[in-house]
Amino acid sequence: MRRALVTGAGGFIGHHLVSSLKRRGFWVRAVDVKEPEFEATEAHEFLMLDLRRFDNCLIAATGIDEVYHLAADMGGIGYITAQHAQIARNDTMINIHMLEAARLQGCDRFLFSSSACVYPQHLQTDADVMPLKEADAWPADPEEGYGLEKLYMEKLCQYYRQDWGFETRVVRFHNVYGPLGTYEGGKEKAPAAISRKVALCPDGGTLEVWGDGLQTRSFMYVDDCVEGIFRLMRSDFPEPLNLGTDTMVTINELVAVISGIACKRVELRHDLTKPQGVRGRNSDNTLLRRVLGWEPAVSLEQGLAPTYGWIWRQLAAEGRDVYGPVPDTGIGGRIAIPVAAA
Repeated sequence: MRRALVTGAGGFIGHHLVSSLKRRGFWVRAVDVKEPEFEATEAHEFLMLDLRRFDNCLIAATGIDEVYHLAADMGGIGYITAQHAQIARNDTMINIHMLEAARLQGCDRFLFSSSACVYPQHLQTDADVMPLKEADAWPADPEEGYGLEKLYMEKLCQYYRQDWGFETRVVRFHNVYGPLGTYEGGKEKAPAAISRKVALCPDGGTLEVWGDGLQTRSFMYVDDCVEGIFRLMRSDFPEPLNLGTDTMVTINELVAVISGIACKRVELRHDLTKPQGVRGRNSDNTLLRRVLGWEPAVSLEQGLAPTYGWIWRQLAAEGRDVYGPVPDTGIGGRIAIPVAAA
């Protein structure tokens, strides 16, 4: 039985990844500074460790075959645009210490979760943006703070592989969403934030959208995300690889999909004083398809139905005033997709 470490396992993607790896027959150690918020972990072992400290990283990597490094100080656009120093400091310490600890402890492979925030800002000034290819990251002009530290860590993984033969993999996430993710408090992403707002909005009510709503993004369902992570770790491809869908929508269109799932009509009020990030961003999946022979397949409508339903139920359980019919999310609110063999 291979032994896997998932850092950031108290977070959204990490929690789903732990469950996926265990179903595939791995022994899984989960590490975070917090436990999963919405359901218990399925990990064989869960350690509460601050990975900014090198000694804790050595503990986390002890006896591990492969490391899935997802731990990061991050959040939605409001958070990452307001906390450059804190994010850059925390994530730099976490990343450098975890990579070195994995090498020293003899781990076979190390996967680093990077972000589409590494891409140059000047390539994302138009809502009708050209899909971003992996090679577009250089010459560099990443998002301040979060994007910059991610790009630096990508290069560090490259250097560890080239100089010391340590097998590293780098995945660039594009806007992941799904059940069990943060939906309130400042660190939530757009699909979760809008789902919350729609659930709390009566039919015909008014809903606030940050910016003019014409900014564009592509969104990937979490089950597709963990499948892509696993396939990349099993591959022999060492360079950064996009992981996302290439279906681009405006934020206004995202609201329309979610309000349609909720069977509601909503009026939009745009707040131009709030951050909206880059004007447009989309994933070019050409290399992803060639390397993995696969790409994310869950449509936005398919993935948002269980996501909205799960958030609606969370709000209702909190005693909040939710509106509309009880959503039908299916068993567990999850979407079954084919998985790669271990």
